[in-house]
Amino acid sequence: MGAVKKIPMRKCTGCGEMKSKKELVRVLKTVDGNIIIDLTGRQNGRGAYICRSEECLKRAMKTKAIDRSLGVAVSAEIFEELKKELGE
Repeated sequence: MGAVKKIPMRKCTGCGEMKSKKELVRVLKTVDGNIIIDLTGRQNGRGAYICRSEECLKRAMKTKAIDRSLGVAVSAEIFEELKKELGE
């Protein structure tokens, strides 16, 4: 019998559901303190995950869940980038 490969699970900051890491978009606070969108999921820093739906993004913006997860205020430009990414 082969070993069963473990699928990494993360919690969406918008809806609170646990989903596989590949289904989510990662918002990252780098070591320098910059906020970026990490599509690879491999960059160093503190990450917050969000579903690929506008509803979850709106809920996360309203409750400031991403801000709390990262420990800093996230600018409107980052949310605009996320909206563009989710719109594709």
